[in-house]
Amino acid sequence: MAKIFLDTNIFIDFVEKRGKNIEDKLGQHDLVVSPLSIHILIYITKKKIPNEKLLKIINLFLIVDFNKVISKKALHGPTSDFEDNIQLHSAVAADCDYFLTSDRLLLKTKFFGKAQIVKSL
Repeated sequence: MAKIFLDTNIFIDFVEKRGKNIEDKLGQHDLVVSPLSIHILIYITKKKIPNEKLLKIINLFLIVDFNKVISKKALHGPTSDFEDNIQLHSAVAADCDYFLTSDRLLLKTKFFGKAQIVKSL
């Protein structure tokens, strides 16, 4: 069983049930997200709060603490995109094996910390 960090794009696909059996492929692993991804999901989908369905889904994930250390590291890189940097440093903080994303620029990086950056498992 691997520890897999879901980038925001994959997390939204998972929650919104987009994509090909994404839940079946990830269900046996420990799934990790940043609280920033939850915020982005709620913001772009305009979900109403309170939301019991979303609360149940969130319980499937380990959620990395978003703190000053991650924020400071994200301000230094490795990319020019602050949100991407938050996600990458969150994956490192959670000691993830994989960083799952559909972001083409991040996929070119191949690894960040010990996490292999992949489009699928």
